[in-house]
Amino acid sequence: MRRTTALLTIAALLSACNSGSTRQEAQESRDALAKSNAPGRADAGMVSQMAAAPAPSAQASDPSATSLPSAHAVSDSVVSSMIIRTGQASIEVDSLARGIGAVRALAGRVGGYVANSSIVAGTDQTHTATLEIKIPAAHFDDAISGLQPIGHLESVNVSAEDVGEEYVDVAARAVNGRKLEQRLIDILGTRTGKLSDVLSVERELARVREDIERQEGRMRYLRTRASLSTLSVTVHEKYPVVAGTGSGGVLAEAFRQAWRNFIGFTASAIAALGTLLPLAAIIGAIGWLVWRSRRAPRPAKEVAP
Repeated sequence: MRRTTALLTIAALLSACNSGSTRQEAQESRDALAKSNAPGRADAGMVSQMAAAPAPSAQASDPSATSLPSAHAVSDSVVSSMIIRTGQASIEVDSLARGIGAVRALAGRVGGYVANSSIVAGTDQTHTATLEIKIPAAHFDDAISGLQPIGHLESVNVSAEDVGEEYVDVAARAVNGRKLEQRLIDILGTRTGKLSDVLSVERELARVREDIERQEGRMRYLRTRASLSTLSVTVHEKYPVVAGTGSGGVLAEAFRQAWRNFIGFTASAIAALGTLLPLAAIIGAIGWLVWRSRRAPRPAKEVAP
């Protein structure tokens, strides 16, 4: 009997110790959570509700939140590389087909590709082609250097846009949005109030997730733009001194052009007669009527006796 009583006493003491340690751990979690939230924030009400709820474990956290780097890490490692570089170049070549092939080969050598292209090769037009190349940012300078062997390099323009500050700002807002999302999920897990309150929290959670998706999409866009530079290359054949000389040389072409101008003037004059003749007929008829009314004999005045 005494042995049974001793065993019950030991079990009660162990249970009390475990419950005390559990309460102490819960209190420490609530204190750490309360310290991590500065006073005066807009979500102070949510923080007070979270303080009363048990702290979630690291494994229960949203796994997507760990995919976002911290603002400090972003500012140190990414800002220096978030530069969007674009360039335009003009090259004169002897053959348009060979020039286009050389530009495509250059894009392949530097690990890029031709995104857009346009070609003008009409009979009476200067043969010209414009190719827009997407190049890895690390090989942009190699692509610029590779333009010289293609032909006569006429001009090269390079511009750079630094988007590092915008990227850091968007990344910080995305990280804060993930934290707010997790807090709202915790509130939903412990909420036992009215249905309207639960629906209100769910609407706020949907809005927060929409903002996070928008910010993460902007981050992906900036990373893609910074990782791929754009180079627009225009290749053209030599511009002719006199276009369309034909046979007989420049003087013969000048006489032909003069004859075409004379024929064009004559045709324009004939076409204008279709408008001028009816207008002249109308004006002549009106003038004739006015002249005749003035020449009509007036009745003689009677002389008084």
